[in-house]
Amino acid sequence: MSFSITGKTAIVTGAAAGIGLAIARHLADQGANVMCADSDEKKLMEALGDEPEDGNIRTFSGDLRQRLTLANLLSATIDAFEEVDILVNASRLLLVTDALDVEDTSVATLLEQNLMTALQLSQMVAKRMMKRTADQPEGQIGSIINLSSIAARQIQPELMGYSIASAAVQQMTRSMALSLAPHRIRVNAISFGSVMSTSLRESVADNREWRDDIRKHTPLGRIAAPNELCHAVQFMAAESSGFMTGEIIVIDGGRSLLDAVTAPAH
Repeated sequence: MSFSITGKTAIVTGAAAGIGLAIARHLADQGANVMCADSDEKKLMEALGDEPEDGNIRTFSGDLRQRLTLANLLSATIDAFEEVDILVNASRLLLVTDALDVEDTSVATLLEQNLMTALQLSQMVAKRMMKRTADQPEGQIGSIINLSSIAARQIQPELMGYSIASAAVQQMTRSMALSLAPHRIRVNAISFGSVMSTSLRESVADNREWRDDIRKHTPLGRIAAPNELCHAVQFMAAESSGFMTGEIIVIDGGRSLLDAVTAPAH
């Protein structure tokens, strides 16, 4: 079965930096057309603004929490590349939560940013993918890939909101996988930890001892680079994983096997 994604079209959110940027560049390098979306226009332009306008990478900026923005993102992708075959929901936010503070709004904010944005965009993209079912009687119609975190299972009080949102993304992945399976659209997720995401880079910059703490409690003894998730994303997007849906693949260097990390950073 082929790992090729050449000629496919992907939308990648959170593409201005970190893991999202690494995934977007990797898919483009593998021959896919990629619409790179992010709410931070400045960072997006700094990262990808020098790409040729007629190339296989395009950019879109806007508040992805808004349904109209998501609709415009889908329309821009169709205008540029005609169809959508792959959606990677890599846009994530990490906030600290005070579990005992009734005024703390971080749980609602994280659910809106990490769950609802992914859910609403997945629904829109899936409806577009489904229009191809009649013209494509066999094979995969599309693949949706969500990024989650081992925080869904490895609990730290300071990350209550992030843990709730991560667990919600995983349950959304499973539920949508069942709903979209009859339409030959697969939905899977990556649950990662000990990967140098933008949020982790910022955390360890302010708390340098956390870096050693994470390495110490990661069996493979290091923090992975963002691009180490890219081949897993490609596998999930390609026909090579054509009989896999509703799965959560853990990529964390073994950390969730024994996670005794005390730092509130993933």
